[in-house]
Amino acid sequence: MHPGADERVLGYLGRGLSMELSAVQLYTTQARLVAGWGLDEPAKRFRDEAQEEMGHVERIISRMLALGVAPNASQLRPVKLGRDLRELLLYDQAFEDELVSLYTDAATHCARNGNHEGRLFFEELLEEEKQHSRELAHWLAQLEQLGAGSGVRGASF
Repeated sequence: MHPGADERVLGYLGRGLSMELSAVQLYTTQARLVAGWGLDEPAKRFRDEAQEEMGHVERIISRMLALGVAPNASQLRPVKLGRDLRELLLYDQAFEDELVSLYTDAATHCARNGNHEGRLFFEELLEEEKQHSRELAHWLAQLEQLGAGSGVRGASF
């Protein structure tokens, strides 16, 4: 570990790694689930999202290694399955909101402590997670417009 490495920053990185790996597991599982429902386009979107989250994993690992710390994801979250696409998206949005909160706290901590490089790192992840949260909200709104309510397996746009 680099001398003077901020323990809180290392904690944020560790939690981010655990959550991003959980997101990869979540979106990969959801892609397989909705593919089984015959929803090819949502399956592709979930696969693409899993790949994006894997990119976040790689960036966090690189950052940890640069700080002289061995990556160690402490715990993967269990995947929650839904009865339909809407339930999956609602769960995903709540999960993404947790990531937004984590990266907001991390960027704020870095800013308060003069860690410019750390602040930029977390702000970049934050903006990407905010964008994904907006995309999920838009997807949910599209489903609602189509009348694809809860309990309708196979609802897609």
